[in-house]
This record gives sequence, structure tokens and C-alpha cells, in this order.
Amino acid sequence: METVTTIRPRALVRACGGPRYAVALAVDALGTGLLRPFLLLYGVMVLRLSAPATGVAMTAGIVVGLVCMPAVGRWLDRGARSTVVAASMLVRALGVALLLATPAGQAGPFAAAALLLGVGNQAWPAAHAALVATVAHGRERDTALAAARALRNAGLGVGALLATACLAGGATALRAMAVATAIAYLTAAALAGSVRLRARPSVTPAVTPAGDAAAGPAPRMRGLLAANVVYVFCLNVPEIALPLVLVTQLHASPVWPAAVFVANTVLVVTLQVPVTAWMSRFPRRHVLALAGVVLAVSYLGFLAATSLGGGWGAPAVAAVSVVCTLGEIVYAGSATALVTALAPAHVLGRVLARFELSTGFGLAVSPAVITALAPHGPTALWGGLAGATLLSASAVAAEKDGDDHLGLR
Repeated sequence: METVTTIRPRALVRACGGPRYAVALAVDALGTGLLRPFLLLYGVMVLRLSAPATGVAMTAGIVVGLVCMPAVGRWLDRGARSTVVAASMLVRALGVALLLATPAGQAGPFAAAALLLGVGNQAWPAAHAALVATVAHGRERDTALAAARALRNAGLGVGALLATACLAGGATALRAMAVATAIAYLTAAALAGSVRLRARPSVTPAVTPAGDAAAGPAPRMRGLLAANVVYVFCLNVPEIALPLVLVTQLHASPVWPAAVFVANTVLVVTLQVPVTAWMSRFPRRHVLALAGVVLAVSYLGFLAATSLGGGWGAPAVAAVSVVCTLGEIVYAGSATALVTALAPAHVLGRVLARFELSTGFGLAVSPAVITALAPHGPTALWGGLAGATLLSASAVAAEKDGDDHLGLR
């Protein structure tokens, strides 16, 4: 089995699409970090909309973005790569421009802006994965995807920190951040488009790179897609579940959720690539199943930590969050990699679009599920998440989807 033994930065940059594309990823992430965490505040503070109306518009944007994914998949399967990535960035730039042009009190234009942002946010991951899969193969592709994720998380973190520092400026600062976001998206779109990368004609089994699927029908991946809906809950644990538990149930200082979020970002940036490279010695499907076990263990750890209460609960939750982040890192380094390895070249776009549908759906419903379970106590929240994640890990490990010959099980 192919294994990554050394991490070579220059090779990683080439595998990610080249220096210009790497810069485009960083600029795009910086712009996203500036606005995305504070889009709700923009609707409330700048446009004077009610919080429920703002939330409904943002949710509608996510849903419409998911509906567009089949079309994105077909576009990718016609050979487009950098064009789709640039388009996803340009659509978001248009969304921010519409946001800036929205008069106060007008929910309609804000909803249209949220829709454009949702379409761009949902289309980008599949387009990016398809681009990386076109220039890198096998385990090099896995590490390249991990490196891109680490770079993106660094950009998001820096953008969020800059935005947080500017929030004291009120509505004026939020408008300035929106302008900066639009400029970042336009710059990133120009850089990504200049790469001018298209897919080669579909490969035949005789020339398929080692560790990739041969030409054939699209894999069904029913168990994997269903499990992924549950797995992605881990991405909202640091942002939603832990602040909810720490502040409202343990009555801890808001400093604790902030510290957990910063630690999560730092760990992902520093460990995503080395952990993915080290795990390349094992089959991707086994690694993905292991990620579910680690996440389930962390959820049970949160259950135990919250039972401490008092002064020990918050530090214990923060300590367990490190385990949860490790599970997230293993999951992120193996899930998309497994999907791209399973997908024949001629249907790669549609397979990635289906995977992104499951990811987007999980991210959309997880806040509602988490906030619905939390009032029923720690056992309902953390026990429920642990049980569902263990079942998902079992489904991933048990599924056979034509991957035996790839060494993916």
C-alpha cells in the first residue's frame, strides 16, 4: 500500500494546484473568516432585521446551495476544474456586493445575498476536491487535501480574529469587513481562474493511478453518505455545542469557549498534514471508521466532564475537546480522500457533489439537533451523539462498495 513517508512543502503546493492556487485558497479563507461568523450580526446590527428573519434567510441560502450541487457535479464531470472553483468564489463576491447594497430593513435583498453566499459555500468544497484530484493521485492527493484544509483553517482563524478585533466599531466596522470580504473573494477568484486547469479525458483501467478507482459506474456509498451526515456534527461541536454547555449549563466564563475554539483551530492547522501522512499506512476506510470511534469516545468524555460541575467542569471539557479535535482531524483527512479514491474519473464531480450534499445536510441540521437535545441534559446530548457516531463508524467499516481491490477497506 502506498504510504507518505516525508512531507515536502513544495510538492504539497504543486499537488494542491500550484502557488497561485495556494494563494487563492489563503485569500478566500481570510475573506470568509472576516464575514461568515458575523453574517447574522450584519443582518441585525447593520440592516436592522429581526434575528429570526436573518436566521431564516441564512438557512434558506444553505438549502438552495445544496439544491445546486447536482448541477455543479455535472459541470465538473464535463472537465471544468479551476473555472468551477473561481465561479464559487465569484458568486460569493456577488453575494457580498448585494449585501452592501441592501437598504436597512429590507429582508428580500439580504435573503438573495445569503442565497448567493450559500451557493458559493456549498459548491466550493466539491470543486476544490475535484481540482486537487486532477493534479494529484493516491496518497499524495490525501496529503494535499489535508494541507489545503490546514491552510484554509489558518486563513479562517486569522480572518475571524481580525473581525473580532474590529467589532468594537459597530455597524461601520461590519460594513468595512464586508467590503474587505468582497475584495478577497474577487482576488481569490482571479487567482484561481488564472490556473486554467481542466480535467484530462476519462482514464481507462489500464492507466488508472494506483489506489484510484478504475472506470466504471458511480459507487453508491449509501452507508458512507449516511454516516457522513452524523460525522460532520463534530465540526459544529466547538462552535455550538461546547459554548452552549459551558456558558448555559456549567455557567463558565465566555473565555472558555473562545479558548476551545482557538485551540481547535491551532491543532487543525498544525496537525492536519502530519496526522494524515502518518495514517496513510492504513486503509482509508479503516481510518474513517477509527475517526468515528475517537469522536464517540470524546463525546462520552464530554458527558463525564459535564458531570463534574463546579470549577472542574470547564477545564475538563476543554481537555476533552482536544480528543474531539483529533477525531475531527482524522475524519477530515480520510473522508474526502476515500470518496475521491472510490470515484471513477468520469463521474468524480457527481460523486463529490453527492458527498457534499451529505456534508451540507449534516451541517445544516446539526445546530437544530444539538440545541434540541441540550435542554434534556448531558446524557441526551452526548450519549445520543456517541451512540449515533458509533453506529456510523460501524456502517463505514462494514460497507463494501467495490473498494476491495483498492485497499480501501
